[in-house]
Amino acid sequence: MRPIFILVKCEPGTAYEVAANALDTVEQVGEVYSISGIYDLLVKCNLPTEMDVGRFVTGQIQTLPNVKDTQTIITFNAFT
Repeated sequence: MRPIFILVKCEPGTAYEVAANALDTVEQVGEVYSISGIYDLLVKCNLPTEMDVGRFVTGQIQTLPNVKDTQTIITFNAFT
């Protein structure tokens, strides 16, 4: 598994709805955090190594209702 993080900008007033929808409908979504700043949510996804990140983001996250914009952070290594 490879974790990625997606910053999500939502339509005004819909961040909680988008968060719940992502958790309920997208299998790879593990955690969703509300955040301050330009984006409304930080979504942690765990993708199989062979999964195409671009297709996942454009097909599963950007198409959620009330999502206006995203920025994807791809991880390389986890340090513990």
